Amino acid sequence: MHIDHTTLRTKQLEKTKDFLLSIFDLTEGARPAVIAANIPGYWLYHKGLPLIHLIQSSPYYRQQPDHATEAIDHTAFYLENYDAFKQKLLNLSIPHSLMDLPDIGERRIFLHTPTGILLETVFRD
Repeated sequence: MHIDHTTLRTKQLEKTKDFLLSIFDLTEGARPAVIAANIPGYWLYHKGLPLIHLIQSSPYYRQQPDHATEAIDHTAFYLENYDAFKQKLLNLSIPHSLMDLPDIGERRIFLHTPTGILLETVFRD
């Protein structure tokens, strides 16, 4: 297991992207079609891998007092054995959601800690 990526939520998408590109050895790269079509943002790559995902803050953040506009949205962990991990969550009755990204050969499982922190697990074919 290792950290796969971190997602930053911001209301200043372009400024944040330009800032990160200017100070780190990052390049802007491709995003999976289903994500690009539904979530404004960028993936910033380091050494050929997407390390930082930037997403636009929801315009409805003011309606959710615990949903800051500028925040680390979630951290993703790379794991192996998708089926075993999914079954473990089912066995423990842990709510989760699934996302398949066939164009990049990934399957993802999202879950929340008991206090509501979003975690993502990434599995590659």
